[in-house]
Amino acid sequence: MSDLSAFPITARWPASHADRLQLYSSPTPNGVKVSIALEELGLSYEPHYIDIGKDETWEPEYLALNPNGKIPAIIDPDGPGGQPLALFESGAILVYLAEKTGQLMSPDPALRYETMQWVFFQMAAVGPIFGQVGFFHKFAGRHFEDKRPLERYATEATRLFGVLEKRLTERQWMMGDAFTIADIALIGWVRNMGGFYGAGELLGLDQFTATHRWLERALARPAVQRGLTVPHKQASQAQSTLTSK
Repeated sequence: MSDLSAFPITARWPASHADRLQLYSSPTPNGVKVSIALEELGLSYEPHYIDIGKDETWEPEYLALNPNGKIPAIIDPDGPGGQPLALFESGAILVYLAEKTGQLMSPDPALRYETMQWVFFQMAAVGPIFGQVGFFHKFAGRHFEDKRPLERYATEATRLFGVLEKRLTERQWMMGDAFTIADIALIGWVRNMGGFYGAGELLGLDQFTATHRWLERALARPAVQRGLTVPHKQASQAQSTLTSK
């Protein structure tokens, strides 16, 4: 039996199955990256719902795991050398899981780095810009009288969709025929722009037909469908979403 008691977060969100990878997250565009990857990989994991609306990421126990106070984060009881590993930042977690399992990223060095470049593209560009569009179009920023911030971020988001469109034209996935962590990194964000954020008309998303077809293919994957709903709000109480494969 693994002992995770050295991690303060387990006092606030106890591990019912300490031998499984522990996921601390919410079903946000960043959060679902890890749950989708875990489902695609078939790894056993225990999800813990972190309520960002209640600022739970700023509680001391969570900050002990991620001092940046963001989701997602993990503890892998079977990390390198068989020792527990705590890790935050969704992109780093995706790369770690891919390398741990030898899946979702090619072993070929050139293709491996090409895959990671698209993960970093999502982390550095797509996530921050799409998030600002969401803030200024759907959330508090929509009430701002000055619309220049929205216009700036919408223009850049449209440009980024153009980058994706060019990449996905005549490709099934970001890396061609292989579904990888590059796709997983992007799914939640691309989905949210025309869905939850309601920015389809603002960005003219209808013009990005290859990207739309890519998203449809991704959302049709059973593992993606499962991952998009993890963790549920009831996860910490009922453990109803425990995955064991």
